This record gives sequence, structure tokens and C-alpha cells, in this order.
Amino acid sequence: MAEKVIMLGNEAIARGAYEAGVKVSAAYPGTPSTEISENIVKYDEIYAEWSPN
Repeated sequence: MAEKVIMLGNEAIARGAYEAGVKVSAAYPGTPSTEISENIVKYDEIYAEWSPN
């Protein structure tokens, strides 16, 4: 049985992206999605980059 982990919403979205096979994430700071990008960088399999705004 898999271990259950409690996550906040944006952390869960990042995990869902990882499990769905997302390979690239690009975002710019200061948007509502900032916390998603901050969590996506935890997954080495996803290339994440901040874009200039």
C-alpha cells in the first residue's frame, strides 16, 4: 500500500503534473501559479524555468 501524504493544493498540482508525465514547466514570478512552480522544481524529471515578465 502506498504511503499517504497530506499536501497543500499547489503542491498536489505539482505532484499531479509529475505523475501525468509533464517534462517542462515555465512560469513567471508573481502569478497565482508561482507556488506550483516552486513545488515542480522538486522533481528532477521535470525541466523547470522562470521566464522574465
